Amino acid sequence: MTGIQPAIERPRITEVEQHGIDTIPASDRHSRPLDLFRIQFGGANTFATVILGTFPVLLGLSLWQAVAAVVAGVVVGAVFLMPMGLFGPLTGTNNAVSSGAHFGVRGRVVGSFLSLLTAIAFYSISVWVSGDAVVGALVRLAGVHDSDLLRGIVYAVLGALVIVVVIYGYAFMLLVNKVVVVGNTLLILLGAVAYSGKLDFGYDPGPAAYSLGSFWPTFVLSALIVMGNPVSFGAFLGDWSRYIPAGTPPRRILGATFAAQLMTLVPFLFGVFTATLVAGEADYIVALINVSPAWYALPLIVVAFLGGLSTGITSLYGTGLDFSSVFPRLNRVRASLVIGTLAFAFILVGRLAFDLMASVNAFIGAIVICTTPWMIIMTIGYVVRRAHYRESDLQVFNKGQVGGAYWFHKGVNWRGMAAWIPSAVLGLLFANYPPLIEGPFRTLAGGVDISLLVSIGSAAVGYLALIVAFPEPRYVFGPDGPRGVPSADLPMPEIVDDHTASEHRLRARASASAAE
Repeated sequence: MTGIQPAIERPRITEVEQHGIDTIPASDRHSRPLDLFRIQFGGANTFATVILGTFPVLLGLSLWQAVAAVVAGVVVGAVFLMPMGLFGPLTGTNNAVSSGAHFGVRGRVVGSFLSLLTAIAFYSISVWVSGDAVVGALVRLAGVHDSDLLRGIVYAVLGALVIVVVIYGYAFMLLVNKVVVVGNTLLILLGAVAYSGKLDFGYDPGPAAYSLGSFWPTFVLSALIVMGNPVSFGAFLGDWSRYIPAGTPPRRILGATFAAQLMTLVPFLFGVFTATLVAGEADYIVALINVSPAWYALPLIVVAFLGGLSTGITSLYGTGLDFSSVFPRLNRVRASLVIGTLAFAFILVGRLAFDLMASVNAFIGAIVICTTPWMIIMTIGYVVRRAHYRESDLQVFNKGQVGGAYWFHKGVNWRGMAAWIPSAVLGLLFANYPPLIEGPFRTLAGGVDISLLVSIGSAAVGYLALIVAFPEPRYVFGPDGPRGVPSADLPMPEIVDDHTASEHRLRARASASAAE
């Protein structure tokens, strides 16, 4: 019978998710664009985002300059992020695997690397920041003594809870984020009451405070740090949108992503305004708790705890999911445990051995510079391919096979790789995220950080030039053909098991040797 849609099954939240990066069947596509909104906003409606919101003030901007930098960073980042939610419903898998259509089924490890970098950064930030907030509140409310041991225990509790939720999977994660969307928003907005009468709406430390010496370089750096938050979702949106039915109108997915990122202005602006209250203090979190009314200290613990869970979950879930395919011996649960353990070790070392703010600054900078050109290539590919993707061909590498539409040259589409690698390298050469990332060309624009413009421009121009000069095979474009670019008539490689392909190669070599 035709025209009958399979029944959609909604899993129980206590049921451990069975799907890895395999194609989600239509019967399990139980999510809506609203769920995509909830997970994004819930994952960013946290103290980790609040901390990013403090950076413009810490870098020397006035209150309203900082507000402008935050709004600019969120809006621009959201625009680049929006298309990344479109791949999951079409391919039924995560964005790293989907990127195999443009980078090759083996070349898609670029997306896996970016998701790992992002996961470690934001998992670490969430546990660091949320743990410190909980410790600061305990010190004030319970009179306990602050120590590295206490912080380590709190970090361990938060980190372990994140891993537990991640192991249960998507349904449990969605529940946590539904709670965080409402609860943390109300508690953060309650801060307007807690700090009323204390805020200085004319806060302006003056030009001498600009960390990069003048306004525009400092403003651009601030906006780029903020932009790192929406961009960080680029590698992960497919983790959640893959549960959305394939027939969902793209405008609804685009709208859900843009709306979710705009809502992150709530925690961002909380960070901006409260940073002016404790400007000059070495530890923002401890200082903020000390200037807070006693009745608001407990809600701050709740905000920090729920937020730490939400950010850590959304970051770690996708990376565990993806690395279960990169390392076939690891299923989703085992991969999540391995990545979670490594990330937690990084938390302890990073918190005790390095400067937190400098580490955050550098990580965010690297994420923006490396992930944005990858997103640009994916978006251009989506447009020229007319949103046509072959689900089964994307899974070739994950199944231990070779061949198919996205095999290209030994599993790598050199066009995408040749556009991404130089754009990421050029971006880093122009970057200025002191003190850890200071590219040799950072001063060429008068101190203004143009690394993002360089990486975006080089990726867009490079990829378009390559697919025009070296057309991709006609079969990757589907029945309607390419949009605006040429194609090449080539036979599509047959999909075979990897060991079969190896046997064919050995036989060919033996035949060639015999002929000689």
